[in-house]
Amino acid sequence: MSSNVEVEAGPLLPSGFKFAGVACGIKASGKRDLSLIVMDSPGVAAGIYTQNQIVAAPVILCRSRTPGTQIRAVVTNSGNANACTGQQGMQDAETMCGQVAALVGCAAEDVLVMSTGVIGQVLPMDQVQQGIDAAHAHLSSETDAFHNAADAICTTDDRRKIATSHFSVAGKQYRVAAMAKGAGMISPNMATMLAVVMTDAPISKSLALEILQSAANRSFNRVSVDGHTSTNDTMLLLSSGQGDELPREAITAFQNAVDEISIRVAKMLVADGEGASHIMAIQVQGAASDSDAEQIARTVGASPLVKTAITGGDPNWGRIVSAAGYAGAKIDPPNVCLSICGTEIYRNGSPLDYDEAKLSQQMQQSQEVPVLLIVGEGPGVAEFWASDLTTEYVKFNSEYTT
Repeated sequence: MSSNVEVEAGPLLPSGFKFAGVACGIKASGKRDLSLIVMDSPGVAAGIYTQNQIVAAPVILCRSRTPGTQIRAVVTNSGNANACTGQQGMQDAETMCGQVAALVGCAAEDVLVMSTGVIGQVLPMDQVQQGIDAAHAHLSSETDAFHNAADAICTTDDRRKIATSHFSVAGKQYRVAAMAKGAGMISPNMATMLAVVMTDAPISKSLALEILQSAANRSFNRVSVDGHTSTNDTMLLLSSGQGDELPREAITAFQNAVDEISIRVAKMLVADGEGASHIMAIQVQGAASDSDAEQIARTVGASPLVKTAITGGDPNWGRIVSAAGYAGAKIDPPNVCLSICGTEIYRNGSPLDYDEAKLSQQMQQSQEVPVLLIVGEGPGVAEFWASDLTTEYVKFNSEYTT
């Protein structure tokens, strides 16, 4: 068995899928804002969704339709979240699915829908419906169509977020591809970030959900930009695979492939965080359990004081160590150690001498700033990725709806 991950989607797109992304006028910028993914025949779909109690109409609809074995399409609009829009929002989401179903030739219940953008505004359905017609007319299995679809789900993103992978079992190659969007309102608690993972590997709906949840726990549930869990967070896994399910010995290879591209794309969300200049790659070791380690890492990554220190290249060990202390998980203060960019600056509860100017320069010049925090001698470990906090983030979000 083998696997390999690519950032760009060349010939590695899974078979059985067609894509399109068009501009229909939802976004004032004129950028692409309507995306369509269609499977050639009914396929398996699983989904996991935001744990926010305030949820968008598309989340409600998709939850009721996944996991399933007859899914044919996913339609996504960007620029409008269709969240907090009441009964009208549900009707609009159902209308989008019904229109796609009529074009594709399936039941409305076999279509999934996602939306992302500004909360509390009713969808401009005339533009949306024109966009669905246009997207259907442009469906293609070519790489450019995949790129267009990935672009059309973006909102404040500076760039598309895609990755592809493949793995081989007994001489047969299977392919996996992912697209995602997200730059702000990012602290997924998957049970505004959207992600779709696609494969031509044949899997059951129960296995799809198991694989998806495991991948999310290692990727999108380990990233944060601003600590805000969206009303629209959705992650889907679609399979166009036909025939018998993957043999048991191949499932690990499949899980690894999905994990790898999910981590790759999740880190792109952090790197593209609104105004972000650095990624904090936080590793916690020595906690009482993995869940404790994750709680500590998440707390460190969410601290505005830690974030701004990373922005300024300030190796401020006090902010990081104190964040670990209030995270709510038990630590062993006399055994706490901290390294930044490979330089140990705090050992066994005491600061060390080090070249602050050199480390500061190294932090400023590194897009990804490794932070290794040892909190005791326990078996618990975790990785977490978070963006820093810049004045650009504050300015952008202070003017987001005005």
